Amino acid sequence: MAKYNYDKSALKGLGVGAFLSEVKVREAHIAAAGDEMPQSVFNSNILAEKLHPEKQCVKIAKVVDHDDARSYTLVPDTSRGTEGMAYFRAGQYVAVELNIEGARLFKPYSICSGPKDALNGSYTLTIRRSKGGYASEYILDNWKEGDQVTISGPQGDFYYQGLRDAKHVVAMAGGSGITPFYSMACAVADGIEDFDLTILYGSRTKDTILLKEELEAVAARSNSRVKVVHVLSDEAAEGYEHGFITAELIRKYAGEEDYSLFLCGPKAMYDFADKQIAELGLPRRRARKELYGEYGDPARDASYPKENQGKSFSLTVSIRGEKQTISCRANQTLLSAMEQAGIKAPSRCRSGQCGWCHSRLVSGEVFIPDEADGRREADKKFGWIHPCCTYPLSDIELDVPAIM
Repeated sequence: MAKYNYDKSALKGLGVGAFLSEVKVREAHIAAAGDEMPQSVFNSNILAEKLHPEKQCVKIAKVVDHDDARSYTLVPDTSRGTEGMAYFRAGQYVAVELNIEGARLFKPYSICSGPKDALNGSYTLTIRRSKGGYASEYILDNWKEGDQVTISGPQGDFYYQGLRDAKHVVAMAGGSGITPFYSMACAVADGIEDFDLTILYGSRTKDTILLKEELEAVAARSNSRVKVVHVLSDEAAEGYEHGFITAELIRKYAGEEDYSLFLCGPKAMYDFADKQIAELGLPRRRARKELYGEYGDPARDASYPKENQGKSFSLTVSIRGEKQTISCRANQTLLSAMEQAGIKAPSRCRSGQCGWCHSRLVSGEVFIPDEADGRREADKKFGWIHPCCTYPLSDIELDVPAIM
């Protein structure tokens, strides 16, 4: 049996001098180098950090008024280490970090601008004043050009996915729920996304339509791939649909071809839309809702124990072994109670879906609405909850992850 399994003849003409001299070259480089250990970072890790940063430090570069709403253009704040804006899919959102009189919270807002703007170094958030809206009222009353703001990286999966969604998307929007669809319209017009978009946009009157002129401008440059149909609930006017967005109206504008239905708007619209969607007979994968925002008063759920209304309980929060006990009202989420007490608890979607606030229930009884319960089966089995959609039924102890 041969000692070697390769042909050595090609090596016989090679001298060892070049290899020996290379040793001296390497020794010289080592001697000239510093004492710090060299760092090696894979390109994939660099890309991941750019696309999925935990936070982005930005400044408000421009503010545009829309009566009861404002658009805020955000650009990188290089003085705090952010060099560029993370790219996103049209329809995603960011969580804005707020400190409102000591209450620390993260509030999700859809990115209104198109992905092309991110490549050019900006996002736009269009925020409408909501009556009693804790965050929106603070933002509209306080944010101004030049202010520093901290936001998350892009979040959520409310965007077009060709393997699942039909080539024609019918968007059902209500109020400020137009913002992710405006981003999608921009992406289609810019050639970034490849689908046809018909937006059924519900407003009260012509004068309350948010981003009306901007939508018309995007539709005009989309080569007929974006269509906008305004539906007015409180006013009948020529050129507008009147009433609510019903199954009949959806069929009218969806046409005969296959389509996906995307919804974004207030909970009242969702409650109405659920009945309309049932009439359409769409496959489950073809109807999608953007779910961000708190559930609200749990008493509206038929399964909620009504004897709990008006009560308050103690909530003991443990973060890295440090405990703090606060009060939590029965109609208040555990997340909201922590935020108002100044505890910096993790959150993003605030609707029980993303899992960012995932925490361990150490003790106590809680109520979680079925509609907002986005936990995995393992979470339910081993006592993990999403505080953003969880309400106390007794005194509670909670183990919460720290924000890095």
